[in-house]
Amino acid sequence: MDRHIFPPRLQREARTVEAMIRRYCRDHHHSPELCHECTNLLAYARKRLHHCPFQENKPTCGKCSVHCYAPQQRQRIQAVMRYAGPRMLFSHPILALLHLLDGLRKPRKQP
Repeated sequence: MDRHIFPPRLQREARTVEAMIRRYCRDHHHSPELCHECTNLLAYARKRLHHCPFQENKPTCGKCSVHCYAPQQRQRIQAVMRYAGPRMLFSHPILALLHLLDGLRKPRKQP
C-alpha cells in the first residue's frame, strides 16, 4: 500500500513497524532483504493500519482497546517488537522516541 493514503500519524507508524520488521529479519533470518515471511508480516501490518478505526488518533497497538491482528500474526508481531523495540533506540532513535511518546497517549474507546 502506498504511504500517501495514510494520515501523517499512521505514515510514521508504518515506517516504525517496517523498521522493526527489517531489523528483526536481518538479525534472525540473516538476509539484507526481507524474507518471504517478513514481507507477508509487513503487508499484513500495513493492511491493519489502513483499516484501523482510530486512524490519526491511533494509540500504540499494545495500548489499543481493539486487537485487530489475528492470533498467529499478533504473536509474530509481538516477537518482532520485543526484539526490535529496544534496538530501535540505536538504529532509528527518532522513530523510537516518537513511538515511546505515542505510547503515552491515552487509549480511546472504539469510535
